[in-house]
Amino acid sequence: MSTVRALSTCTARHSVLFGSRCRAHRTLAGWTNVRGVATSTEGSLYDFHINNDAKMVPFAGYQMPLAYGNVGQGASHAHVRTNAGLFDVGHMVQSNFRGRTATAFLEWLTPSSLTSLAPYTSTLSVLLNDKGGIIDDTVITKHSEDAYYVVTNAGRRDRDLTWVKEKLEEWNDSDRAKSGKVEHEVLEDWGLVALQGPAAAQYLQSLTSFDLRELTFGKSAFVPIAGFNLHVARGGYTGEDGFEISIPPSQTADVTSLFCNAPVQLAGLGARDSLRLEAGMCLYGNDLDEDTTPVEAGLTWVIGKERKETGDFIGAEGVRKHLKDGPPRRRVGFIVDGAPARQGAQIYSSPQKELIGAVTSGIPSPTLGKNIAMGYVKSGFHKKGTEVAIDVRNKMRKAVVTPMPFMKPNYWRG
Repeated sequence: MSTVRALSTCTARHSVLFGSRCRAHRTLAGWTNVRGVATSTEGSLYDFHINNDAKMVPFAGYQMPLAYGNVGQGASHAHVRTNAGLFDVGHMVQSNFRGRTATAFLEWLTPSSLTSLAPYTSTLSVLLNDKGGIIDDTVITKHSEDAYYVVTNAGRRDRDLTWVKEKLEEWNDSDRAKSGKVEHEVLEDWGLVALQGPAAAQYLQSLTSFDLRELTFGKSAFVPIAGFNLHVARGGYTGEDGFEISIPPSQTADVTSLFCNAPVQLAGLGARDSLRLEAGMCLYGNDLDEDTTPVEAGLTWVIGKERKETGDFIGAEGVRKHLKDGPPRRRVGFIVDGAPARQGAQIYSSPQKELIGAVTSGIPSPTLGKNIAMGYVKSGFHKKGTEVAIDVRNKMRKAVVTPMPFMKPNYWRG
C-alpha cells in the first residue's frame, strides 16, 4: 500500500454465526501465516479456524479451511450466492512497490496499462516470462504514480518473488531507473479476508461511516471499520459483489471476528472453487501455467490497447505473435452431459474424434444444476455452440462450448 496506516486498538467481539458457529479466538494475538500444522501458534487464524470447526487441508503450502462444521460445500456455495460468506485468503502474497519509476517498472513487468489507471483503481494482470507464458496472475492496485499494492498467488510465491527480485535488480541497475529506483516490500504475515455475496455491502456498511456506494467494482480505499483503518478493495473471486480487506498482523484475529455475525457464514476452499468456476475465473496451476500466453487464456483484455503493438514489456514478442497469427489453442467453457468432467479429461472433436484439448477445471454447478468445465481446445473448435466429446472415466460425454462466465456477475458498478 502507498502508506502503511497505523491501526487503533479495538475490543475483540465474540460473536456467533448460524450454521458455522463463528467464534472469535480466546486470545488477541496476531496471525502468523501457517505453512504446516506443526508451525501453527495460538492466536493465529489457523487456531481461529479450528475453533470454528474447520476441516483443514494443505493448499499452496498452507493449512487452509476446506469447509466448516456440518455445512456442506453446496450449502456454503449457495449461501454466498444469496447472502454473504467470509473467506480467509491470507495465504495470498501482498506487496507494495514504491518509487518514482514504479509505474514504468510495473509496465515492463506486466503488459497492463498502468499510466492511465486512476488512483485507487485495480486491474487484473499477469506476470509473463520471456516467451510470454504466464508466471502468475495478479491484481494490481494503483495508489499513485509511485505507489502500488499488488496481490499474487501463494502457490507461486517462490517463483514470483525470485522473478521480481531479479527483474527489480535489473531495472534499478539500468538507465531506466535514473530518475528514481523502485522498492519492493512484501507484507509478511498480513491478513487478507474476502467478504463476498449480495449481503456483503449492507453488512460491511453497518461497521463503517464510509459510504460504500462510492466504492464501485475495481476501486479501493482506506476505510474506517469499528476503530480500525483498513485497505478495502471492492471485488473478489466469486462473481458476486464483495470486498477484500487487508489487515496488519497484530489485528487479523480481531478484525476477522468483526465479520462473523449473521447473515455472514465462514466459507472455505471448496465453495471458493465452485464459485470462481461458475464466474469463469482461472485457477493458477489448473487453468494457467508458464506454457500458456494470455491470448490463449482469453486474457487479452488485460493487455493495454496501446501496448499490444508498441508496449515494451517482458514476453511481448510471444504475445504479439499470438495476437497477430492467432493462438494455437484457446480457453473455453463447456456444459457437459452426464457425469462432470474433471481436470485432465481429454476433449475430442465430434464426430471425428480427433484429440483437440483437455479439461483444466470442472464441477457440477451448484447454482445452475449442470456440469460445467473449462479447458483448452485447438483453435477452430472454440466457437460458441461447438459440440465436442469429453472422455469422462472412459465414457464419451457430449459437451457444448459455452461462453463464460456461466452466470451473470453481480458486481456493484454504481
